[in-house]
Amino acid sequence: MSEHVLEMENGHNSLGKVEIAPEVIEVIAGIAASEIEGVAQMRGNFAAGVVERLGKKNHGKGVKVDLTDRGIVIDIYCVMNFGVSIPTVSQKIQENVRQALLTMTGLETAEVNVHVVGVQFESSKVEVEVE
Repeated sequence: MSEHVLEMENGHNSLGKVEIAPEVIEVIAGIAASEIEGVAQMRGNFAAGVVERLGKKNHGKGVKVDLTDRGIVIDIYCVMNFGVSIPTVSQKIQENVRQALLTMTGLETAEVNVHVVGVQFESSKVEVEVE
């Protein structure tokens, strides 16, 4: 397994092999995490913000994928809505990301880590964020 693609265990057949780029895993995990009620937004880096301002939607924003010897480690960086139960929403994110990856790619994740980097207040649209 190279660092740039993941080879599916059941991806070998008479027609060839199936490989998945880590960017695909980022997109799947990003969409799965943002589907959960209570997640206000995903938090990306500066470059992701510039790309989004230019009109391209970055579905992998706020997701970091590491391919380790233990398996796939995914870090999710998100902003939560004020008033939600952070442990409950975080667990739902972990379950949804794990299930989406398993369903779409057949790949198991070693870890899905959720990093809450901010809280968004609905009424005033003011966001408190940790740097």
